Amino acid sequence: MSTQHVYKKIELVGSSSKSIEDAVNNAVERAAETIRNIRWVEVIETRCHVEENRIAYWQVTVRIGFTLDAA
Repeated sequence: MSTQHVYKKIELVGSSSKSIEDAVNNAVERAAETIRNIRWVEVIETRCHVEENRIAYWQVTVRIGFTLDAA
């Protein structure tokens, strides 16, 4: 097994009305539907949408790193 990996990163925004962690999980789960070999997630930004003076849902921007398939 080679230890010389090449990675690609994509940036996504996950959302959830439950929590920040759930928003991150939603982004990762959705990415995993079309991306193989996900290795790490980097949280870039966290914010929330407010309606009627209450948090309606969380939005979390993440970078997802994955290894490219061998040539």
